[in-house]
Amino acid sequence: MADSSPKRRFSRIDRLPPYVFNITAELKMAARRRGEDIIDFSMGNPDGATPPHIVEKLCTVAQREDTHGYSTSRGIPRLRRAISRWYKDRYDVDIDPESEAIVTIGSKEGLAHLMLATLDHGDTVLVPNPKLPDSYLRRGYRRGAGSLRCRWWKAVDFFAELERAIRESYPKPKMMNPRLPV
Repeated sequence: MADSSPKRRFSRIDRLPPYVFNITAELKMAARRRGEDIIDFSMGNPDGATPPHIVEKLCTVAQREDTHGYSTSRGIPRLRRAISRWYKDRYDVDIDPESEAIVTIGSKEGLAHLMLATLDHGDTVLVPNPKLPDSYLRRGYRRGAGSLRCRWWKAVDFFAELERAIRESYPKPKMMNPRLPV
């Protein structure tokens, strides 16, 4: 028997722009079907195999029963301590692993959650231009935040442009979206 219930449309979904990586994936597949050789610069996925010692460690750890569950939401303490040490070694910055380090599945997830947690209706995010297309910025927009483009290319003094953007914007920007790739 066919489902006769009315189909519900979700207006928020309808307002979202197309996800650019879906569009590029379709274009790549069409080009490959035509026999074209594609060099893929789209998502930043690895282009080589994972080093064998990492695969071996994963296989070993996956056999342990204590790893058959979810991680803590902030990430395991040992990893947060390693992140804090890395920041100290690389940037000479002290980060408290208990209150200032968190583990995410990637930069997009981290930025999306940061925006959801900190942006309110009417807030502004500085967005470097050019930039990679991104879906996490949409999360800021769903919170009612707006964006202000900030020119960032070789012919432009980035810091002068940044200062101008901050000076001329109201309300003052609450955050700056990093330029990816950096």
